[in-house]
Amino acid sequence: MLCRYKKAYEKIAMGLLSFMPEHKDVKKLQETICIYNSDPNWQLFLWKQAEDYIGLVGVEIKDSEWIVRHISVDPSHRGEGLGVEMIRQLSEMDLCCSIAPDSLTEPFIQKCLTMLEGADNKY
Repeated sequence: MLCRYKKAYEKIAMGLLSFMPEHKDVKKLQETICIYNSDPNWQLFLWKQAEDYIGLVGVEIKDSEWIVRHISVDPSHRGEGLGVEMIRQLSEMDLCCSIAPDSLTEPFIQKCLTMLEGADNKY
């Protein structure tokens, strides 16, 4: 289930972000979390399965588009379709907005969208 990020989960979010290659540096992680904490146009969502947070997706909201800036799944849960499910649930949150990748997330998002191709979606 996709849950809106709260500051209380900052360390969890930083841990999940650290699985992204461009966020290995602690300073970069802190800068990214700071943006999500301070800019209302940047929204972060955590994926909760049972009692654990095992994934996240971060978006920048611009007009009628949600640009996926970050997406990450705990390595022990990869290959289970969680990325696809996060994108699907994200798209259902605001039916007036479309989902778009940025240059870093594009390969993964395109893979997710291809998997969702048969579904009734608005990509």
